[in-house]
Amino acid sequence: MSDDKSTDFGFQRVPRQEKARRVRGVFDSVAAHYDLMNDLMSGGAHRLWKRFALDAAGLRPGQAALDVAGGSGDLASGLARQVGKKGTVVLTDINAAMLARGRDRLIDEGQVSNVQCVQANAECLPFADASFHAVTIGFGLRNVTDKGRALASMCRVLKPGGQLLVLEFSRPLPALQPLYDAYSFRILPLLGRYVAGDEASYRYLAESIRMHPDQETLLGMMRAAGLEDCRCHNLSGGIVALHRGRRY
Repeated sequence: MSDDKSTDFGFQRVPRQEKARRVRGVFDSVAAHYDLMNDLMSGGAHRLWKRFALDAAGLRPGQAALDVAGGSGDLASGLARQVGKKGTVVLTDINAAMLARGRDRLIDEGQVSNVQCVQANAECLPFADASFHAVTIGFGLRNVTDKGRALASMCRVLKPGGQLLVLEFSRPLPALQPLYDAYSFRILPLLGRYVAGDEASYRYLAESIRMHPDQETLLGMMRAAGLEDCRCHNLSGGIVALHRGRRY
């Protein structure tokens, strides 16, 4: 049973003020192996999912974009290419270790002239209203304590006509569920143990996916946050979904 004072951390219930600290611990642990594990866990498919999201963003040179909970900078890098040197991309993450990996990646790619890195909480973004033409969050929303508040915060910083894109694990087709469960709860923790030396963190990641709202529920949450023209695109049989909405 849930209440206003507790929230989910995987399959556990924890005090709301504890979740951010625990999530920070998970990502401090996995940061060094984050990119390698993404490739192993998805068979490289995460690159295609992110490319789909970037194509949907459709930014033009000179525009401004925000990547929230940006991890190691995959989406921010693609957004930076779209907006060009005259545009601006801001990469944020609440976790300093993950933000450092993203910053290092962008430096290695030579994309520092138009990208800023800011440590920030998705629930209270430190940016002015109507600042960005697009906001993206890739595989980060399920780790946020108050998802509705984060969606409202991301909506607030969008310019009129701007688009929010939420790329996240979701509910697969029923026929895929047994195989997906077996992979998530048997294979994924083993990969975490032998590759990253951290089985518990990857077990949490599998559990957090199950606790994340399904496609229709998330669409409703986006509308409640003030977004319009909300739609969902299922990828890989619904294992991942891209949700989109605009602020008017």
